[in-house]
Amino acid sequence: MKYDYNATTLQKNPLVRIGKRSAYHQAGQAAAIYLGNKQKNLPALHFQIAIKPCEQEASLSGRFMRIPGKYGAKLEGGRLISDLPHSYQAATRQLSPADRQKCQCAFEADVVNLLAGSLAEAKFVALRDGEVFNANLVYLGALKFYGGGQDLKTINEYITCLLPDSETERNQKLAELFLAAYNFINDRSNWKVITALAEAIYNHPKDVFSCEEVMALLDSTVLETKHLPLDSILSNPFGLVRH
Repeated sequence: MKYDYNATTLQKNPLVRIGKRSAYHQAGQAAAIYLGNKQKNLPALHFQIAIKPCEQEASLSGRFMRIPGKYGAKLEGGRLISDLPHSYQAATRQLSPADRQKCQCAFEADVVNLLAGSLAEAKFVALRDGEVFNANLVYLGALKFYGGGQDLKTINEYITCLLPDSETERNQKLAELFLAAYNFINDRSNWKVITALAEAIYNHPKDVFSCEEVMALLDSTVLETKHLPLDSILSNPFGLVRH
């Protein structure tokens, strides 16, 4: 059983916030979906970041109960492949080589974008704690500790669909896509953009950050970081949004 959510709750209570780890997770994924896909010449996608009360399953009743005062953020939408085919090979058999390549690029981009959220959260934690962040220390399985448990299941479904017959090929492909996601997050310019969006989500809580708001902030931050120090952007992030 799920409880209705009052969409005005966050606006009425300015003290409601999600954790910074979650804010960086959503910001990393949003930046990868919008900027990463654009860099790969992939289609633009609709997505939004919603902040809603957390729910947990009551141990005795088996029902989902709302946790007072606890809120979580979730990126909704943003996937090029909304429904995985039963068989990738069968689904693409009739396509031209060029179209098959585009389809594979879409598969791989969705995986990279899913990985980017957990990697952004992991980098934030490492920087916060004064630790080193590199691809050797943050391995794929560790992402479950950075909000990536469900994402890893989805990623496994993608890779199994794409390469059903060879575990070796699946592992190689996962390593390749993990490194691509890591490089995106660890890029200095990308990290500045992710930081600006994460701080905006954290400091200006609301029930939904629309696709248009997020994209405008990302675009504006890309431009502004070329000319302004990051502190000046973070001081008024939504002042940069174009209407």
